[in-house]
Amino acid sequence: MEWREALGMECSQILPYALLTPFVFVMATRYSMQRKNWLRRAILYLAVGLLFTLLHDAIRGLTPYAYWDSKNRRFHSAFWNSDAHKFAVNWDALESIFFSNVVDDVWSAYLPIILGAHMVSFYQRSRERERRAAQLEAQLAKANLQNLKAQLQPHFLFNTMHSISALMLSDVGAADKMMARLSDLLRMSLEGGGGQITTLSHELEFVTAYLDIEKIRLGDRLNVVLDFASDTLHAQVPHLLLQPLVENAIKHGVSKISSPGEISVLTSRDDGRLHLMITDNGPGLGGGAKASSGGGLGLRATQERLRTLYGSNQRLEIRSKPGDGVEVSVEIPFRAAMQEKQEVVGL
Repeated sequence: MEWREALGMECSQILPYALLTPFVFVMATRYSMQRKNWLRRAILYLAVGLLFTLLHDAIRGLTPYAYWDSKNRRFHSAFWNSDAHKFAVNWDALESIFFSNVVDDVWSAYLPIILGAHMVSFYQRSRERERRAAQLEAQLAKANLQNLKAQLQPHFLFNTMHSISALMLSDVGAADKMMARLSDLLRMSLEGGGGQITTLSHELEFVTAYLDIEKIRLGDRLNVVLDFASDTLHAQVPHLLLQPLVENAIKHGVSKISSPGEISVLTSRDDGRLHLMITDNGPGLGGGAKASSGGGLGLRATQERLRTLYGSNQRLEIRSKPGDGVEVSVEIPFRAAMQEKQEVVGL
């Protein structure tokens, strides 16, 4: 056999599979076999398999290399008489082609296409389930963050209103100033909308207004030291991150001592990390103990928000300073405000 004849024979056998494959693939994808319908699908696949063989043999029969004529020792088409140069169906040749190729067509070509279609379909369904699960997880995380933020906002508002109420009986002027600063706080809180992320400069503005209220209430008993690194002011931080920590330092630190108290807030940036430090000179934790959890509602909500936003890529530690006082350290990834905001872990 010459190489041209061998090539023609192989193309006549194999290339029709390429024409039929998309139809079998779509059929298997649309009518996939599952546990509840395996018998019906098996019957359907068997019927389509026989049709696949018939169509394959028909396409092959149209080519000049449909079958080998051992008498004339050459290839012939099953639909064209090359000697008479006219259309003529050779039913005997088609029958021979069908029975000699039905097993190979079904087993070697048709079933692998079915298997491949099921693998692709399973992969697509798996990816769709993963996508939906990720969307659900993101929605749940966002709802949790909104709930935690909703707890924080009335928390500091009620505490501030309590301070104003106490001053109304002793210093009406100071209470009036506190009301003015409280209106500023509410305005900034409303400007934040429902978002979880803001810039550090906006957060520092917010906590400064809160500290002004506390300074009016405590007078000379409170001294505030603010040290903000300029290259950190455009960093992204959770809204209402600093205020609960500062409030905790005042409530459990400065207000517990009779001597003048001091609150310091420091920010720095190092190796792609944003560092926040809030310290006070109160009585401390006792015994130099180190705490990474605990505290009131504001502190617990802050810890939970950090875990939800950053996963394990964050750190919040509370420890006693050498001497007296408590130091709260927060470390989160540094992300500039112009970058895309990612409010949920993995998004």
